[in-house]
Amino acid sequence: MSERKPLSARSVIASTLLGVHPPVLTAKVLVRSGELFGIAEGTTRTALSRMVSSGELAIYDGSYRLTGRLLARQARQDISRKPPRWGWDGHWRMAVVVADRRPPEDRAALRSALLGARYAELREGVWTRPDNLPGDRPVAAGCEWIKATFDDPADTAAILWDLPSWTIRGEALETELEEWLPKLVRDGIDALATSFVLSADVLRHLQADPLLPRELLPKSWPGQRLRKTYDAFDAAFTRTWREWHRSL
Repeated sequence: MSERKPLSARSVIASTLLGVHPPVLTAKVLVRSGELFGIAEGTTRTALSRMVSSGELAIYDGSYRLTGRLLARQARQDISRKPPRWGWDGHWRMAVVVADRRPPEDRAALRSALLGARYAELREGVWTRPDNLPGDRPVAAGCEWIKATFDDPADTAAILWDLPSWTIRGEALETELEEWLPKLVRDGIDALATSFVLSADVLRHLQADPLLPRELLPKSWPGQRLRKTYDAFDAAFTRTWREWHRSL
């Protein structure tokens, strides 16, 4: 496995909760999750307090539950794992930011909302994506919405999203999953920490998938293969995690 930076207490807490449904766990489980990575109990408890104060966690019946941005992230993560099948008629959604004098934090929130909804910036103040995903457009105050088409949509998609880089990274992660699945099955809890980091990396990469219509994807696009490989890995990881959880 390639070298990765050590996880912070906040990252361990967030990733652990993002991986369970509903996203609620006791402090004991979260503290022990930190210990898998050599993080002291006091450090984890400090991180929990800070995440509650920042609105990322809420205390629920004596346990900690995702809320706010992290809860929204889990929803995006779920979609990225099993993207909805939705026909595409060739149209794109386009958000045109209305000129105003909003404070920088509001402009940053708008940008974050559009990026989270997998929009790309065509030019300053103009965001777009193929209209191939179900559901309402993202909550983005200060935008006018229009439908558009492009003469060469595949070329437009290739300009807006770095599909070759996503492909290279996706293929590398697929290889790591294939290498670590038998180790996870063989070594069980002893392989849990390393598998945890790999799992989080794959989920993060899937969230960066723009979920384009198949008509706009390169022929070598590894998205479906990566998801299938990850499903097998995640099934083994979940069994191992439950075994570890029962041992607490």
